Amino acid sequence: MCESAIEARLVREVERIGGLAPKWVSPGNNGVTDRLVILPNGVTVYVETKAPGKPLKPLQRKWAKELTKRGHRHYKIDSVEDIDRFIAEVSGG
Repeated sequence: MCESAIEARLVREVERIGGLAPKWVSPGNNGVTDRLVILPNGVTVYVETKAPGKPLKPLQRKWAKELTKRGHRHYKIDSVEDIDRFIAEVSGG
């Protein structure tokens, strides 16, 4: 499964639980996560989607570290199983 298919499925699953998953584009800030996931319970998390088995790039790792050290949740998702775990965790299931 390619990255775009994983990303599309993530968006569908987030919308299924009542959330939004807009693409995050931040000019001048290379490496920001692919998606902001805005959940109905007032929580926002950051998600980087990758092709299966692909690691985060150095700038993506830097952003993940910056977000988590400030108390935000950051996820790297590269499989359908990751999506299922993510949805279960953020929806309390």
